[in-house]
Amino acid sequence: MTIRVLLVDDQPLVRAAVRMVISDAPDLDVAGEAGSGGEAVRMARDLRPDVVVMDLRMPGMDGIEATRRIVGNAGHARVLVLTTFDDDDNVYGALRAGACGFLVKDMALDDILEAIRVVAAGDALLAPTVTRRLIEEFARRPESVPRPRVVEGLTDRETEVLTLVGRGRSNTEIAADLHITMATVKTYVSRLLSKLDARDRVQLVIIAYDAGLVPARKSLEVKWD
Repeated sequence: MTIRVLLVDDQPLVRAAVRMVISDAPDLDVAGEAGSGGEAVRMARDLRPDVVVMDLRMPGMDGIEATRRIVGNAGHARVLVLTTFDDDDNVYGALRAGACGFLVKDMALDDILEAIRVVAAGDALLAPTVTRRLIEEFARRPESVPRPRVVEGLTDRETEVLTLVGRGRSNTEIAADLHITMATVKTYVSRLLSKLDARDRVQLVIIAYDAGLVPARKSLEVKWD
């Protein structure tokens, strides 16, 4: 099955570079290109791509607002942010808008292709620098922040799994920690995604931290499997 990609960047040279490397991948196809956020929203609606590779800083509507509208339009497109700017506002704005991945443009082109495949498969992916920023942001939050009601209704075991996801544990590690099978872990993660109305594992990590289930630790590494 071919993964259809919409490229969004106000710099034609960037689009050309990504398009050229995608053209050599037999499982990927460029469905269209957009040079602005507003154009991206229209093309995502009309072309229904599988993945939107989204820049953030563009004239007019920026990539964060475009991501929010694309995700909010109930389409199946998943957004992979590819940007030069990985500052806190951009990272959290993009993730909370619904992006499933966040990469910086200094990554190898082959890594970007693999990221497109990962996101298209329904998984989440963050560049290492973004993962560090995610943890550092939560580390700065006061410990007195109250837990939101969003985690109410979970069973004790579901709360345990959510906590371990928030701590960056992989499915394999969670299975070992809780002495359950990998299949059972995947079932719990699927239930959490459904109960918490989360799109992917990235959002589960954010929810776990927002709920106060995980103490902030800068050394934490988030794993996705």
